[in-house]
Amino acid sequence: MNSIGHFRTNASNNYLCCMIKATINGESTLTLETQQGGQVAINGKVFPADIKHINGGTYHLILNDKSYNVEVIISDTKTKKHTLKINGKILEVELKDRFDELLKELGIDAAAGQKIGDLKAPMPGLVVDIPVTEGQEVKKGDTLVILEAMKMENALKAMADAVVKKIVVKKGQAVEKNELLIQMA
Repeated sequence: MNSIGHFRTNASNNYLCCMIKATINGESTLTLETQQGGQVAINGKVFPADIKHINGGTYHLILNDKSYNVEVIISDTKTKKHTLKINGKILEVELKDRFDELLKELGIDAAAGQKIGDLKAPMPGLVVDIPVTEGQEVKKGDTLVILEAMKMENALKAMADAVVKKIVVKKGQAVEKNELLIQMA
């Protein structure tokens, strides 16, 4: 199975159906939906499309009878940001699928936009462990709190290098969504 961003091909090199939002150069947003029969809907308008994987990160796309050479220069699956070269023009593209949109609606992605000063609960749950102490220096990615929610343990991590200013919750405490857990400095 090959892939370009969220578009994936099966053994016959046909692109499987999916819907994503693509933000291009941080400005314009398009809704893209691959459909059966070699078509793609862009903002609801259906176009004939054919995409072939050439090699590595290189693809050839025919969209609405126009030909495009597409090269994936950088693909960061964690941030879902990709740098593409399309017919010689460099584009920064961020792809979000329906699950990203659902998480946003539930407020679970809210931690990504928070200031370093606050660690808030992304969902209701029970504080299982707090492996840090007040005054401790932490690095980006260090676990600050382990929160049990929906019978799963979730490690809440530092978004940047910082110092634990104040731990507001205690081990065993039930917390609500967006409740302050730790103040960071």
